[in-house]
Amino acid sequence: MGETRFDPSGGLRGTVAPPPDKSVSHRAAILAAMAEGETTVRGYLDAADTRSTLGAVSAVGAEVTEVGRDEAGGLELRIAGVGMRAADSARIDVGNAGTLMRLLPGWLAGQGQGEWTLDGDDSIRRRPVDRIAEPLRRMGADVSAREDRLPPLAVRGSELHGIEYRLPVASAQVKSCVLLAGLLAEGETTVIEPGPSRDHTERMLQAAGVPVEIGSAGTEITIRGELPPRRITVRRAERVEPGEVEVPADFSSAAFFLAAASIVRGSEVRVENVGINPTRVGLLGILTRMGAAVEVIETAAAGMEPRATIVARSGPLEAVRVGGGEVPLAIDELPLVALLGCFADGTTIVSGAEELRHKESDRIATVVEGLSRLGAKIEATDDGFAVTGTGGLEGGVIDSHGDHRLAMLGALAGLASRNGVEVRNFDAAGVSYPGFERDLRGLLG
Repeated sequence: MGETRFDPSGGLRGTVAPPPDKSVSHRAAILAAMAEGETTVRGYLDAADTRSTLGAVSAVGAEVTEVGRDEAGGLELRIAGVGMRAADSARIDVGNAGTLMRLLPGWLAGQGQGEWTLDGDDSIRRRPVDRIAEPLRRMGADVSAREDRLPPLAVRGSELHGIEYRLPVASAQVKSCVLLAGLLAEGETTVIEPGPSRDHTERMLQAAGVPVEIGSAGTEITIRGELPPRRITVRRAERVEPGEVEVPADFSSAAFFLAAASIVRGSEVRVENVGINPTRVGLLGILTRMGAAVEVIETAAAGMEPRATIVARSGPLEAVRVGGGEVPLAIDELPLVALLGCFADGTTIVSGAEELRHKESDRIATVVEGLSRLGAKIEATDDGFAVTGTGGLEGGVIDSHGDHRLAMLGALAGLASRNGVEVRNFDAAGVSYPGFERDLRGLLG
Protein backbone atom coordinates (compact mmCIF):
# COMPACT_ATOMS: atom_id res chain seq x y z
CA MET A 1 0.00 0.00 0.00
CA GLY A 2 3.00 2.35 0.65
CA GLU A 3 3.32 5.75 2.24
CA THR A 4 2.40 9.21 0.97
CA ARG A 5 4.02 12.31 2.41
CA PHE A 6 2.31 15.65 2.98
CA ASP A 7 4.64 18.53 3.87
CA PRO A 8 3.75 21.86 5.49
CA SER A 9 2.17 24.16 2.95
CA GLY A 10 1.22 27.72 2.31
CA GLY A 11 -2.43 28.65 2.12
CA LEU A 12 -4.92 26.56 0.18
CA ARG A 13 -6.68 28.71 -2.38
CA GLY A 14 -9.16 28.02 -5.16
CA THR A 15 -12.34 26.16 -6.00
CA VAL A 16 -12.99 22.46 -5.67
CA ALA A 17 -15.93 20.21 -6.60
CA PRO A 18 -15.96 17.19 -4.27
CA PRO A 19 -17.11 13.80 -5.56
CA PRO A 20 -20.78 12.79 -5.45
CA ASP A 21 -22.45 11.87 -2.18
CA LYS A 22 -21.61 8.32 -1.12
CA SER A 23 -24.69 7.80 1.06
CA VAL A 24 -27.09 8.98 -1.64
CA SER A 25 -25.28 6.91 -4.30
CA HIS A 26 -25.61 3.68 -2.30
CA ARG A 27 -29.32 4.26 -1.73
CA ALA A 28 -29.99 5.26 -5.32
CA ALA A 29 -28.57 2.00 -6.66
CA ILE A 30 -30.46 -0.15 -4.15
CA LEU A 31 -33.80 1.58 -4.77
CA ALA A 32 -33.23 1.38 -8.53
CA ALA A 33 -32.69 -2.38 -8.18
CA MET A 34 -35.97 -2.65 -6.26
CA ALA A 35 -37.87 -0.89 -9.06
CA GLU A 36 -39.44 -2.74 -11.99
CA GLY A 37 -38.62 -0.19 -14.68
CA GLU A 38 -35.50 1.78 -15.50
CA THR A 39 -34.02 4.38 -13.19
CA THR A 40 -31.59 7.09 -14.30
CA VAL A 41 -28.98 8.07 -11.73
CA ARG A 42 -26.87 11.15 -12.48
CA GLY A 43 -23.73 11.97 -10.55
CA TYR A 44 -23.24 8.50 -9.05
CA LEU A 45 -20.00 8.27 -7.07
CA ASP A 46 -17.30 6.26 -8.83
CA ALA A 47 -15.39 4.84 -5.86
CA ALA A 48 -14.61 1.44 -4.37
CA ASP A 49 -17.52 1.41 -1.92
CA THR A 50 -20.15 2.43 -4.44
CA ARG A 51 -18.74 0.09 -7.09
CA SER A 52 -19.38 -2.66 -4.54
CA THR A 53 -23.03 -1.62 -4.46
CA LEU A 54 -23.29 -1.74 -8.26
CA GLY A 55 -21.76 -5.20 -8.14
CA ALA A 56 -24.25 -6.26 -5.48
CA VAL A 57 -27.36 -5.10 -7.33
CA SER A 58 -26.05 -6.71 -10.52
CA ALA A 59 -25.54 -9.97 -8.62
CA VAL A 60 -29.22 -10.03 -7.61
CA GLY A 61 -30.40 -9.46 -11.17
CA ALA A 62 -30.48 -5.70 -11.85
CA GLU A 63 -28.96 -4.51 -15.13
CA VAL A 64 -26.52 -1.62 -14.72
CA THR A 65 -25.45 0.41 -17.76
CA GLU A 66 -22.87 3.20 -17.57
CA VAL A 67 -23.95 5.93 -19.96
CA GLY A 68 -21.34 8.60 -19.32
CA ARG A 69 -19.56 10.79 -16.80
CA ASP A 70 -20.08 14.40 -15.72
CA GLU A 71 -17.46 17.12 -15.19
CA ALA A 72 -17.03 16.20 -11.52
CA GLY A 73 -16.38 12.57 -12.41
CA GLY A 74 -19.84 11.32 -11.40
CA LEU A 75 -21.33 8.48 -13.41
CA GLU A 76 -24.60 8.58 -15.29
CA LEU A 77 -26.26 5.19 -14.94
CA ARG A 78 -29.29 3.41 -16.26
CA ILE A 79 -30.40 0.70 -13.84
CA ALA A 80 -33.13 -1.75 -14.81
CA GLY A 81 -34.50 -3.16 -11.57
CA VAL A 82 -35.83 -6.63 -10.76
CA GLY A 83 -38.86 -5.46 -8.79
CA MET A 84 -39.62 -5.56 -5.11
CA ARG A 85 -39.74 -9.35 -4.71
CA ALA A 86 -37.67 -10.92 -7.48
CA ALA A 87 -34.04 -10.66 -6.35
CA ASP A 88 -31.85 -13.55 -7.50
CA SER A 89 -29.98 -15.62 -4.92
CA ALA A 90 -26.29 -14.67 -4.80
CA ARG A 91 -23.05 -14.47 -2.87
CA ILE A 92 -22.35 -10.76 -2.47
CA ASP A 93 -18.95 -9.16 -1.87
CA VAL A 94 -19.56 -5.81 -0.16
CA GLY A 95 -15.84 -4.95 -0.08
CA ASN A 96 -15.43 -2.23 2.54
CA ALA A 97 -18.96 -0.82 2.14
CA GLY A 98 -20.61 -0.78 5.56
CA THR A 99 -23.67 1.04 4.22
CA LEU A 100 -24.24 -1.74 1.68
CA MET A 101 -23.77 -4.43 4.33
CA ARG A 102 -26.40 -2.85 6.55
CA LEU A 103 -29.01 -1.64 4.03
CA LEU A 104 -29.24 -4.41 1.45
CA PRO A 105 -30.31 -7.17 3.92
CA GLY A 106 -33.47 -5.19 4.70
CA TRP A 107 -34.67 -5.67 1.12
CA LEU A 108 -33.42 -9.24 0.73
CA ALA A 109 -34.90 -10.49 4.02
CA GLY A 110 -38.47 -9.95 2.79
CA GLN A 111 -38.16 -11.72 -0.57
CA GLY A 112 -40.13 -14.78 0.61
CA GLN A 113 -37.58 -17.07 -1.04
CA GLY A 114 -33.93 -17.10 -2.07
CA GLU A 115 -30.62 -17.12 -0.19
CA TRP A 116 -27.82 -14.56 0.02
CA THR A 117 -24.47 -14.39 1.76
CA LEU A 118 -22.93 -10.95 2.30
CA ASP A 119 -19.22 -10.82 3.07
CA GLY A 120 -16.40 -8.32 2.65
CA ASP A 121 -12.83 -7.37 3.45
CA ASP A 122 -11.03 -7.74 6.77
CA SER A 123 -12.36 -4.39 8.01
CA ILE A 124 -15.98 -5.32 7.25
CA ARG A 125 -15.52 -8.64 9.02
CA ARG A 126 -14.78 -6.71 12.22
CA ARG A 127 -17.90 -4.51 11.96
CA PRO A 128 -20.94 -5.86 13.82
CA VAL A 129 -24.20 -6.65 12.02
CA ASP A 130 -26.20 -7.67 15.08
CA ARG A 131 -27.82 -4.23 15.18
CA ILE A 132 -29.63 -4.99 11.92
CA ALA A 133 -30.07 -8.71 12.60
CA GLU A 134 -31.99 -8.08 15.82
CA PRO A 135 -34.84 -5.96 14.38
CA LEU A 136 -34.98 -8.08 11.21
CA ARG A 137 -35.48 -11.20 13.31
CA ARG A 138 -38.28 -9.47 15.19
CA MET A 139 -39.93 -9.00 11.80
CA GLY A 140 -39.64 -12.71 11.05
CA ALA A 141 -36.43 -12.63 9.00
CA ASP A 142 -34.08 -15.61 8.76
CA VAL A 143 -30.61 -14.12 9.22
CA SER A 144 -27.45 -15.53 10.77
CA ALA A 145 -23.95 -14.20 11.35
CA ARG A 146 -20.55 -15.39 12.53
CA GLU A 147 -20.56 -15.47 16.33
CA ASP A 148 -24.11 -14.13 15.92
CA ARG A 149 -22.80 -10.61 15.39
CA LEU A 150 -20.12 -10.42 12.67
CA PRO A 151 -20.00 -10.94 8.88
CA PRO A 152 -20.42 -12.99 6.80
CA LEU A 153 -24.17 -12.45 7.07
CA ALA A 154 -26.52 -15.11 5.67
CA VAL A 155 -30.05 -14.04 4.65
CA ARG A 156 -32.86 -16.34 3.60
CA GLY A 157 -35.98 -14.81 2.10
CA SER A 158 -38.93 -14.94 4.50
CA GLU A 159 -42.41 -13.55 5.04
CA LEU A 160 -42.08 -10.47 7.25
CA HIS A 161 -44.47 -8.62 9.53
CA GLY A 162 -44.33 -5.00 10.60
CA ILE A 163 -43.01 -3.97 14.00
CA GLU A 164 -42.41 -0.84 16.04
CA TYR A 165 -38.69 -0.60 16.65
CA ARG A 166 -36.97 1.89 18.91
CA LEU A 167 -33.35 2.39 17.91
CA PRO A 168 -30.96 2.08 20.89
CA VAL A 169 -28.82 4.82 19.30
CA ALA A 170 -29.52 7.03 16.31
CA SER A 171 -28.29 5.20 13.20
CA ALA A 172 -29.31 6.01 9.65
CA GLN A 173 -28.06 2.62 8.45
CA VAL A 174 -30.10 0.56 10.91
CA LYS A 175 -33.14 2.81 10.40
CA SER A 176 -32.88 2.42 6.63
CA CYS A 177 -32.54 -1.35 6.85
CA VAL A 178 -35.73 -1.65 8.89
CA LEU A 179 -37.64 0.76 6.63
CA LEU A 180 -36.66 -1.19 3.50
CA ALA A 181 -37.76 -4.41 5.18
CA GLY A 182 -41.01 -2.67 6.13
CA LEU A 183 -41.83 -2.16 2.45
CA LEU A 184 -42.08 -5.95 2.10
CA ALA A 185 -43.74 -6.68 5.46
CA GLU A 186 -47.38 -7.17 6.30
CA GLY A 187 -48.85 -4.30 8.26
CA GLU A 188 -47.12 -1.18 9.49
CA THR A 189 -43.45 -0.73 10.34
CA THR A 190 -42.38 2.15 12.56
CA VAL A 191 -38.86 3.16 13.52
CA ILE A 192 -38.41 5.45 16.51
CA GLU A 193 -35.05 7.20 16.57
CA PRO A 194 -33.77 8.88 19.74
CA GLY A 195 -32.37 11.78 17.76
CA PRO A 196 -32.11 12.91 14.15
CA SER A 197 -29.98 10.82 11.78
CA ARG A 198 -29.45 11.06 8.03
CA ASP A 199 -32.81 11.07 6.26
CA HIS A 200 -31.72 10.29 2.70
CA THR A 201 -33.71 7.05 2.70
CA GLU A 202 -36.95 8.75 3.74
CA ARG A 203 -36.49 11.48 1.12
CA MET A 204 -35.74 8.98 -1.63
CA LEU A 205 -38.66 6.72 -0.73
CA GLN A 206 -41.04 9.68 -0.85
CA ALA A 207 -39.62 10.73 -4.20
CA ALA A 208 -40.13 7.14 -5.43
CA GLY A 209 -43.83 7.26 -4.60
CA VAL A 210 -43.75 5.49 -1.23
CA PRO A 211 -45.89 7.04 1.54
CA VAL A 212 -43.64 7.79 4.50
CA GLU A 213 -45.11 9.23 7.69
CA ILE A 214 -42.71 11.25 9.81
CA GLY A 215 -43.66 12.72 13.14
CA SER A 216 -42.55 13.36 16.67
CA ALA A 217 -42.44 10.49 19.14
CA GLY A 218 -42.98 12.90 22.01
CA THR A 219 -43.80 16.48 22.80
CA GLU A 220 -41.06 17.27 25.25
CA ILE A 221 -37.86 19.11 24.38
CA THR A 222 -34.78 17.74 26.12
CA ILE A 223 -32.80 19.80 28.60
CA ARG A 224 -30.14 20.46 25.90
CA GLY A 225 -32.79 21.97 23.66
CA GLU A 226 -32.68 19.08 21.20
CA LEU A 227 -35.60 17.78 19.21
CA PRO A 228 -37.66 14.92 20.69
CA PRO A 229 -37.46 11.42 19.18
CA ARG A 230 -38.90 10.94 15.69
CA ARG A 231 -41.29 8.28 14.39
CA ILE A 232 -40.90 7.11 10.78
CA THR A 233 -43.61 4.77 9.47
CA VAL A 234 -43.95 2.82 6.21
CA ARG A 235 -46.35 0.13 5.01
CA ARG A 236 -46.14 -2.73 2.55
CA ALA A 237 -45.51 -1.45 -0.97
CA GLU A 238 -46.02 -3.14 -4.30
CA ARG A 239 -43.51 -1.02 -6.19
CA VAL A 240 -41.04 1.84 -5.99
CA GLU A 241 -40.49 4.24 -8.89
CA PRO A 242 -37.35 6.38 -8.40
CA GLY A 243 -37.44 7.54 -12.03
CA GLU A 244 -34.48 9.95 -11.92
CA VAL A 245 -32.04 10.61 -9.09
CA GLU A 246 -29.61 13.55 -8.97
CA VAL A 247 -26.72 13.00 -6.56
CA PRO A 248 -25.18 16.15 -4.98
CA ALA A 249 -21.54 16.51 -3.96
CA ASP A 250 -20.73 14.69 -0.74
CA PHE A 251 -20.67 16.92 2.35
CA SER A 252 -18.45 14.42 4.17
CA SER A 253 -15.85 14.81 1.40
CA ALA A 254 -16.30 18.59 1.30
CA ALA A 255 -15.71 18.67 5.05
CA PHE A 256 -12.01 17.88 4.60
CA PHE A 257 -11.52 21.05 2.55
CA LEU A 258 -13.48 23.12 5.08
CA ALA A 259 -11.28 21.79 7.87
CA ALA A 260 -8.08 22.27 5.86
CA ALA A 261 -8.95 25.89 5.03
CA SER A 262 -9.70 26.54 8.70
CA ILE A 263 -6.30 25.37 10.00
CA VAL A 264 -3.82 26.15 7.20
CA ARG A 265 -2.87 29.82 7.43
CA GLY A 266 -3.67 32.04 4.48
CA SER A 267 -6.33 29.71 3.08
CA GLU A 268 -9.55 30.52 1.24
CA VAL A 269 -11.35 27.58 -0.39
CA ARG A 270 -14.63 27.55 -2.28
CA VAL A 271 -16.44 24.17 -2.34
CA GLU A 272 -19.22 23.86 -4.92
CA ASN A 273 -22.48 21.91 -5.34
CA VAL A 274 -22.36 20.47 -1.83
CA GLY A 275 -25.36 18.61 -0.44
CA ILE A 276 -26.52 20.40 2.70
CA ASN A 277 -29.16 17.99 3.94
CA PRO A 278 -29.91 19.22 7.49
CA THR A 279 -29.23 15.74 8.89
CA ARG A 280 -25.68 15.76 7.47
CA VAL A 281 -24.21 19.18 8.20
CA GLY A 282 -23.61 19.13 11.93
CA LEU A 283 -20.00 20.11 11.27
CA LEU A 284 -21.14 23.51 9.98
CA GLY A 285 -22.66 24.29 13.37
CA ILE A 286 -19.55 23.06 15.14
CA LEU A 287 -17.29 25.18 12.94
CA THR A 288 -19.49 28.22 13.57
CA ARG A 289 -19.26 27.73 17.32
CA MET A 290 -15.49 27.36 17.02
CA GLY A 291 -15.41 30.77 15.36
CA ALA A 292 -14.37 29.48 11.93
CA ALA A 293 -14.84 31.76 8.93
CA VAL A 294 -17.37 29.69 6.96
CA GLU A 295 -19.97 31.09 4.54
CA VAL A 296 -22.84 29.02 3.10
CA ILE A 297 -24.37 30.23 -0.17
CA GLU A 298 -27.47 28.17 -0.94
CA THR A 299 -28.16 27.32 -4.58
CA ALA A 300 -31.25 26.06 -6.36
CA ALA A 301 -32.09 22.52 -5.26
CA ALA A 302 -31.77 19.79 -7.88
CA GLY A 303 -33.88 16.81 -6.95
CA MET A 304 -34.66 15.97 -3.36
CA GLU A 305 -31.47 17.24 -1.67
CA PRO A 306 -30.65 20.92 -0.94
CA ARG A 307 -27.28 22.19 -2.16
CA ALA A 308 -24.89 25.08 -1.56
CA THR A 309 -21.51 26.58 -2.29
CA ILE A 310 -19.45 26.82 0.90
CA VAL A 311 -16.50 29.19 1.37
CA ALA A 312 -14.04 28.58 4.21
CA ARG A 313 -11.13 30.79 5.30
CA SER A 314 -8.39 30.36 7.88
CA GLY A 315 -8.62 32.06 11.25
CA PRO A 316 -8.41 31.55 15.02
CA LEU A 317 -10.51 28.75 16.54
CA GLU A 318 -12.06 28.28 19.99
CA ALA A 319 -12.58 24.94 21.73
CA VAL A 320 -16.13 23.52 21.93
CA ARG A 321 -18.08 20.67 23.50
CA VAL A 322 -19.88 18.32 21.12
CA GLY A 323 -22.44 15.77 22.30
CA GLY A 324 -26.06 14.67 22.40
CA GLY A 325 -28.16 15.27 19.31
CA GLU A 326 -25.25 16.99 17.57
CA VAL A 327 -23.31 13.72 17.28
CA PRO A 328 -25.37 11.85 14.64
CA LEU A 329 -25.48 15.00 12.51
CA ALA A 330 -21.66 15.02 12.36
CA ILE A 331 -20.73 11.40 13.00
CA ASP A 332 -18.35 11.04 10.03
CA GLU A 333 -16.78 14.45 10.64
CA LEU A 334 -15.95 13.97 14.33
CA PRO A 335 -12.37 12.89 13.53
CA LEU A 336 -11.99 16.28 11.84
CA VAL A 337 -13.25 17.91 15.03
CA ALA A 338 -10.34 16.21 16.81
CA LEU A 339 -7.93 17.70 14.27
CA LEU A 340 -9.53 21.15 14.52
CA GLY A 341 -9.26 20.90 18.30
CA CYS A 342 -5.47 20.62 18.01
CA PHE A 343 -5.46 24.17 16.63
CA ALA A 344 -8.17 25.65 18.89
CA ASP A 345 -7.76 27.64 22.07
CA GLY A 346 -8.85 25.44 24.99
CA THR A 347 -10.02 21.83 25.30
CA THR A 348 -12.45 20.39 22.79
CA ILE A 349 -14.54 17.51 24.14
CA VAL A 350 -16.64 15.04 22.13
CA SER A 351 -18.99 12.69 24.01
CA GLY A 352 -21.85 10.36 23.16
CA ALA A 353 -20.04 9.12 20.05
CA GLU A 354 -19.82 5.37 20.77
CA GLU A 355 -20.84 4.81 17.13
CA LEU A 356 -17.30 5.82 16.11
CA ARG A 357 -16.00 2.55 17.54
CA HIS A 358 -17.96 0.60 14.90
CA LYS A 359 -16.82 2.36 11.73
CA GLU A 360 -14.18 1.17 9.22
CA SER A 361 -11.86 1.20 12.20
CA ASP A 362 -12.40 2.01 15.86
CA ARG A 363 -12.20 5.70 14.99
CA ILE A 364 -11.90 6.83 18.60
CA ALA A 365 -8.84 4.63 19.14
CA THR A 366 -7.23 5.21 15.75
CA VAL A 367 -7.76 9.00 15.70
CA VAL A 368 -6.42 9.41 19.23
CA GLU A 369 -3.43 7.16 18.53
CA GLY A 370 -2.72 8.79 15.18
CA LEU A 371 -2.92 12.40 16.35
CA SER A 372 -0.94 11.59 19.50
CA ARG A 373 1.91 10.35 17.31
CA LEU A 374 1.85 13.70 15.53
CA GLY A 375 2.19 15.64 18.79
CA ALA A 376 -1.44 16.24 19.76
CA LYS A 377 -2.49 16.45 23.39
CA ILE A 378 -5.50 14.12 23.10
CA GLU A 379 -7.10 11.41 25.23
CA ALA A 380 -9.73 8.81 24.43
CA THR A 381 -12.86 8.26 26.51
CA ASP A 382 -15.37 5.45 26.27
CA ASP A 383 -17.63 7.52 24.03
CA GLY A 384 -15.36 10.15 22.51
CA PHE A 385 -12.21 12.11 23.19
CA ALA A 386 -10.78 15.29 24.69
CA VAL A 387 -8.15 17.31 22.82
CA THR A 388 -6.35 20.38 24.15
CA GLY A 389 -5.16 22.85 21.56
CA THR A 390 -1.40 23.37 21.53
CA GLY A 391 -1.28 25.71 18.56
CA GLY A 392 -0.57 23.00 16.01
CA LEU A 393 1.06 19.62 15.35
CA GLU A 394 4.72 18.63 15.05
CA GLY A 395 4.25 15.93 12.41
CA GLY A 396 5.45 12.37 12.02
CA VAL A 397 3.83 9.17 10.77
CA ILE A 398 0.15 8.18 10.88
CA ASP A 399 -1.36 4.85 9.79
CA SER A 400 -4.80 4.88 8.17
CA HIS A 401 -5.51 1.31 9.33
CA GLY A 402 -7.39 0.97 6.03
CA ASP A 403 -9.84 3.73 7.02
CA HIS A 404 -10.41 6.25 4.20
CA ARG A 405 -11.30 9.10 6.54
CA LEU A 406 -8.20 8.61 8.67
CA ALA A 407 -6.04 8.60 5.53
CA MET A 408 -7.46 11.96 4.43
CA LEU A 409 -7.20 13.38 7.96
CA GLY A 410 -3.50 12.50 7.93
CA ALA A 411 -3.04 14.47 4.73
CA LEU A 412 -4.59 17.60 6.27
CA ALA A 413 -2.50 17.17 9.40
CA GLY A 414 0.61 17.12 7.24
CA LEU A 415 -0.22 20.38 5.45
CA ALA A 416 -0.92 22.14 8.75
CA SER A 417 1.98 20.61 10.70
CA ARG A 418 5.42 21.99 11.39
CA ASN A 419 7.43 19.08 9.95
CA GLY A 420 5.12 17.13 7.65
CA VAL A 421 3.31 13.80 7.92
CA GLU A 422 3.77 10.45 6.21
CA VAL A 423 0.45 8.66 5.82
CA ARG A 424 0.74 4.90 5.73
CA ASN A 425 -1.83 3.07 3.60
CA PHE A 426 -3.02 6.34 2.09
CA ASP A 427 -4.59 4.36 -0.77
CA ALA A 428 -7.54 3.75 1.57
CA ALA A 429 -8.76 7.25 0.61
CA GLY A 430 -9.92 5.72 -2.66
CA VAL A 431 -12.80 4.01 -0.88
CA SER A 432 -14.77 7.27 -0.96
CA TYR A 433 -12.60 9.85 -2.75
CA PRO A 434 -10.19 8.45 -5.35
CA GLY A 435 -9.09 11.93 -6.49
CA PHE A 436 -8.58 13.41 -3.04
CA GLU A 437 -4.79 13.87 -3.22
CA ARG A 438 -5.03 15.46 -6.68
CA ASP A 439 -7.76 17.89 -5.58
CA LEU A 440 -6.00 18.77 -2.33
CA ARG A 441 -2.64 19.44 -3.99
CA GLY A 442 -4.46 21.39 -6.71
CA LEU A 443 -5.37 24.00 -4.09
CA LEU A 444 -1.70 24.54 -3.22
CA GLY A 445 -1.02 26.46 -6.43
